[in-house]
Amino acid sequence: MNEYRTYSCEELRKENIGQDVKLAGWIQKIRNLGGMIFIDLRDEDGITQIVINDEKMQEIAKEYTTESCISVEGKVVERTSKNRKMSTGDIEIVASKIEVLGKCKNILPFEINTEQDVREDLRLEYRFLDLRNEKLHKSILLRSKVLKALRDKMDEMGFNEIQTPILANSSPEGARDYLVPSRLNPGEFYALPQAPQQFKQLLMVSGFNKYFQIAPCFRDEDPRADRAPGEFYQLDFEMAFATQEDVFNVIEELVPHIFKKFTNWKIDEGHFLRIPYREAMEKYGIDKPDLRNPLIIQDVTKLFEGTEFNAFKDKTVKVIVVPNGAEQGRKFFDKMTEFAVEECGAKGLAWTKIDNEGLVQGGIVKFITDEIKEKLQNEYGAENNSSMFFIADEFKTAQKIAGLVRIELGNKLDLIEKGVYKCCFIVDFPMYELSDEGTIDFNHNPFSMPQGGMEALENKDPLEILAYQYDLVVNGYEMASGAVRNHNPEIMVKAFEIAGYNEQDVKTRFGALYNAFQYGTPPHAGAAPGVDRMIMLIADSQNIREVIAFPKNKRARDLLMRAPSKVDEKQLKDVHIKIDLNTKE
Repeated sequence: MNEYRTYSCEELRKENIGQDVKLAGWIQKIRNLGGMIFIDLRDEDGITQIVINDEKMQEIAKEYTTESCISVEGKVVERTSKNRKMSTGDIEIVASKIEVLGKCKNILPFEINTEQDVREDLRLEYRFLDLRNEKLHKSILLRSKVLKALRDKMDEMGFNEIQTPILANSSPEGARDYLVPSRLNPGEFYALPQAPQQFKQLLMVSGFNKYFQIAPCFRDEDPRADRAPGEFYQLDFEMAFATQEDVFNVIEELVPHIFKKFTNWKIDEGHFLRIPYREAMEKYGIDKPDLRNPLIIQDVTKLFEGTEFNAFKDKTVKVIVVPNGAEQGRKFFDKMTEFAVEECGAKGLAWTKIDNEGLVQGGIVKFITDEIKEKLQNEYGAENNSSMFFIADEFKTAQKIAGLVRIELGNKLDLIEKGVYKCCFIVDFPMYELSDEGTIDFNHNPFSMPQGGMEALENKDPLEILAYQYDLVVNGYEMASGAVRNHNPEIMVKAFEIAGYNEQDVKTRFGALYNAFQYGTPPHAGAAPGVDRMIMLIADSQNIREVIAFPKNKRARDLLMRAPSKVDEKQLKDVHIKIDLNTKE
């Protein structure tokens, strides 16, 4: 087979004028000006203008379609009308031979390199065409470069890449498992790993000091804009004889290095801010705060004790003070109230504002006494020309709604700092929480070490026990999660006992870890930055599917490969499965 391409568009410059060259790529645009035909030929590196002067070639070229793959031979000449927007804008190629390598249909399902909105499901169905789009194509190439940079940096820091199994065991890690039936072991199932959690801990027991891998993880979760359905990748790493601060030191070296390599945005360096979980919930109403947003939530419950305002009686009351917020008109406050009610589930959103003269106006002004006004000004930062938004409800609900209102205010008022990455660690997560059924359950990672060890487990209220668990948050996205691991089998059994598991349950469900921990286990800790989210942030994308080559849609379907799909009866018999579609949940 002939070598189709001897040059790429990126390589051609004025220095090539007069040379005979060959290019191969796709027809991006065809312009027939009568006496001559121009073709914009696109390859992965750029675009080059092709000129067809020969009459016979012009007749043939009239049949060409955009997005057909062609090979062009010709002479490089200087353009009379230069295009400064193209790297090859000083030159063009006068074609002497054109060969169609792969013809494209006359009608495309959508225009590839335009700014027009295309229904996402259609783009995913024709993903092989969608990936020709310059912006999306560059995002996938960026992903390749980021993955290499991550591996290089982890190698530089002394970590060894070790792969762990994809066919694993079912493990309660917070989401539904994907199950794989075993043909050779009838009635038994593998589970695709939600994370390599147990394997990486076993590697620490095995004497590997520093492990990492770019690991695929599988969770049967509902998709979000920042979470790919079904599968995702994380930079999984673990260290023996390590503390929480040792893990933080790795992340604080790794993350700025990667972001600075691929963006010109400013990123925090040195020690990232450490924010205890409860403080994060109080100040931001969420455990993944966007620190680019300067607004904070404050508790004013005591301020309204004895109030005649029924909406505040016997409720937790939160306030968000917005400097210069008094400049907004009534329509803005009505829109914010509509958002709180319809999008956040609030019963309402109380508000008021203080004008430049210090006069309280609008909203719930009649319930803002002189004493309350003075305290709002002196203790809560409600200066002249500010507005205040009040959220009243049960404690956790008020926190949650206030957090969502804070985010909306930051976006609507354009308060989000531009061109920066703000990083923080959320620390001191509760070890346990109450489930919807009112039972004690793990709050975060069940394999984490409780702060205070066995003494805390035996003597403290479970809901007051903190864990050595932590998240890395960047610009409001949880980008990594990790913990100091529970490596003591007695503490492990006690921790699971509080969550409703007995020792036999632990032996059955986590037998490998339980057994390994009997044989001299070093203390160990680690974390797992999400690769997809990291690249999404670097690419400044709002949708994680834009940095994944072949993502699934919002219903977890692969529209290109038609997955999931039905299989034939023989395949089901091979794995001892019968389908019962009448089963109800």
